Amino acid sequence: METKSLSLSKSDFKLLKEHLEKSNMSAYNKEKLSNELKEATIYSEEELPSDVVCLKSEARIANTKTGQEFTFKLVMPEEANIKVQKVSVFAPIGIALFGYRTNDIITWEMPDGLQEFKILSVNRM
Repeated sequence: METKSLSLSKSDFKLLKEHLEKSNMSAYNKEKLSNELKEATIYSEEELPSDVVCLKSEARIANTKTGQEFTFKLVMPEEANIKVQKVSVFAPIGIALFGYRTNDIITWEMPDGLQEFKILSVNRM
């Protein structure tokens, strides 16, 4: 299990906290996100480290079991379009990766069960 705490900008922290309060996530994910937010390190937008997954960043990840790689940009729901690799920050994978950094390994409950991903790279736009 990962022991790293989330690194979030003030606005991303607020976004996740509001989503947690009104979302219909699984009990596992709700508890995990709630605990992660309590331990999170909050930065101003300018001070957020460049390798943190945040809104408008592009992340390249790999499923640790299958090795399958994915690259996508995290966007607000109205901009989401999987055909052009834009994923909503509120999609399960978006919330799972938010605030983590390059080389972190994340376990999150997806629609098809618990999945583990490694962040290979983060590119801030």
